[in-house]
Amino acid sequence: MKTQDYIDLENKYVAPNYNPLDVVIEKGKGAWVWDVEGKKYLDFLAAYSALNQGYCNPDIFEAMVKQAKQVTLTSRAFRNNQLPQLAKKLCEMLDYEMMLPMNSGAEAVETALKVTRKYGYVKKGISHYDAEIIAMGNNFHGRTISIISFSTEDDYRKAFGPFTPGFKTVPYGDLEALKNAITPNTAGILLEPVQGEAGVIFPPENYLKTISDLCKEKDILLITDEIQSGLGRTGKMLASEWEGVKADIVCLGKALGAGYYPVSAIVSSKKILSLFNPGEHGSTFGGNPLGCAVALAALEVLEKDKLPQRALKLGEHLMSKLSVLKNNSLVKDIRGKGLWAAVELKPEAGGARRFCTKLMERGVLVKDTHHNTIRIAPVLTISQEDLDFGIDKIIKVVEEG
Repeated sequence: MKTQDYIDLENKYVAPNYNPLDVVIEKGKGAWVWDVEGKKYLDFLAAYSALNQGYCNPDIFEAMVKQAKQVTLTSRAFRNNQLPQLAKKLCEMLDYEMMLPMNSGAEAVETALKVTRKYGYVKKGISHYDAEIIAMGNNFHGRTISIISFSTEDDYRKAFGPFTPGFKTVPYGDLEALKNAITPNTAGILLEPVQGEAGVIFPPENYLKTISDLCKEKDILLITDEIQSGLGRTGKMLASEWEGVKADIVCLGKALGAGYYPVSAIVSSKKILSLFNPGEHGSTFGGNPLGCAVALAALEVLEKDKLPQRALKLGEHLMSKLSVLKNNSLVKDIRGKGLWAAVELKPEAGGARRFCTKLMERGVLVKDTHHNTIRIAPVLTISQEDLDFGIDKIIKVVEEG
């Protein structure tokens, strides 16, 4: 079968909830993928940061196969020997006391929302069902009913109400709006240290630190969604470390499963996560031994191969090379940290999608976001030579218009 055969098959049998580029990937290794006709592409998206450790990382593959031969699923009705090892590793690596395992990033966020509400009732004394959680405009935390209830993206919301109450949304980066939204019923503040889906948007300097101090002062839980920004992407293990902030709850996913298996988790203090009683929250697959073995190996690769440090160094090179586009008539902004960057185009450029299509034709895979932005997020294992190949293609395509 050829590329168009697979596209036709997908269009016939798969719900049209995505608009992918028309490349049909058959295999991947390191930073590269091959389509069904054997054409090679450099992946500059890394599955939205789920592939920080690269395609088919051999160490993680070995851990997965070894565990798959032992036992893959027990459910949490029984204990398994992989979950406690993962929990210890994750907590020690990120300096937290407890974790709670789930599967997808959205599930991690939902878990954080639930425990934050309970904290508001049990620890803060908020009247039952009056708890409020404040989120940020242009956020992306998933697409469940609860999460889209505080989204500002019309495509996520317009056909799916009524929405879950108990949430407020304020503009990202606007401290005054946030302060004005806080009431005695505010149980938590949820934010991304870097807004990925919005176009790799960075907040003003000291924004996170100011919010963290405010939360401590008013006994509000700070929840950071590090599902895309965490685990090395920005040059530190967590993006919030750039401001020296330790959130009360951190949501993790994507690279925790390294592209092999969906694994997510929240990490927090014993005081907070001990609020959950048996039966109040859970997942059949959350904490399964196969996923935990994969996640444990994924964390070990991040440490062993010094991937955050690698992202930091290569990210400086990336931004230096992209700076040649700063005076381009079609470019509005260039921003980035670590191996996470964005080239935001002006409206007259005609949208980022056509540039992504041109890049695909030239062997580089990137994805547009918010219509005008080319998002760049290669695997953290990428070589400088391969990184240069991708950057040079992006520069040439933008310069050609």
